Amino acid sequence: MNKIMECVPNFSEGRDKQKIEKIVECFRAKENVKLLDYSSDSDHNRTVVTVVGEPEELKNAVIEAIGKAVELIDMTKHSGQHPRMGAVDVVPFIPIKEVTVEDAVALSKEVGETVAEKYNLPVFLYEKSASASHRENLAAVRKGEFEGMAEKIKQPEWTPDFGPAERHATAGTVAIGARMPLVAYNVNLGTDNLEIATAIAKKVRFIGGGLRFCKGMGVALEERGITQVSMNLTDYTKTAIYRAHEMVRMEAQRYGVPVVGGEIVGLVPMEALVDTAAYYLGLENFSMSQVLEAKLME
Repeated sequence: MNKIMECVPNFSEGRDKQKIEKIVECFRAKENVKLLDYSSDSDHNRTVVTVVGEPEELKNAVIEAIGKAVELIDMTKHSGQHPRMGAVDVVPFIPIKEVTVEDAVALSKEVGETVAEKYNLPVFLYEKSASASHRENLAAVRKGEFEGMAEKIKQPEWTPDFGPAERHATAGTVAIGARMPLVAYNVNLGTDNLEIATAIAKKVRFIGGGLRFCKGMGVALEERGITQVSMNLTDYTKTAIYRAHEMVRMEAQRYGVPVVGGEIVGLVPMEALVDTAAYYLGLENFSMSQVLEAKLME
């Protein structure tokens, strides 16, 4: 592949394996498209797919997968710990090789226009693709979630960028946009008290006065009887994984709660892990040029 664009669509199904496989199948055995990873979480009731490809072929595969999700997922029966507003909750395009953010923006708009017309799905453009400043932040777009979107979408300031100004009865709405790579990093806490996890998340995330490039929320992992601070690090070069991890640990101390593990969702840039390893090992003057795999890729 000469040009490589990445897409990380989030689907609101993390429990029904048959439905998940039917959606993921849309990315398999496609020319110039490579399925890199997909992970499902039953507590979040969500599946995150990571796929790369030539822009045109990737676009077609994403459109097909959105159609399959609209067909299979009924949001009126959906419940989970993660905020969501549609069967396909969010579809970000990320430039990787020989493509720009502007290319990703153009691709997001093409996909948005197509799925709105093809599936009668309301589409909001967000992040770099946003048509207005109040639509840039995904949390602001998604506020109210599937249930609240029935009324929210009728407000003039929340008219969809594409599609009908009416929530799809079963598939809800979708946010599509372009962004730079992010790291989805979660820290697990040794407590089942969701109020504590939420309080810690509020301190760590930027909107609460925390780390500049961190979004976060508290999540209950009911099957394990613990909670989690679920974070998106939107610029890992400026808000490192180790910094987010240590800030969660520091805030947890006031509640006498231990950190019992960490979790990376989807794929992560090598540089983000190297940076964190260098911190915890106390390495001096260490650089990516000393990583064997990085040298092989030069």
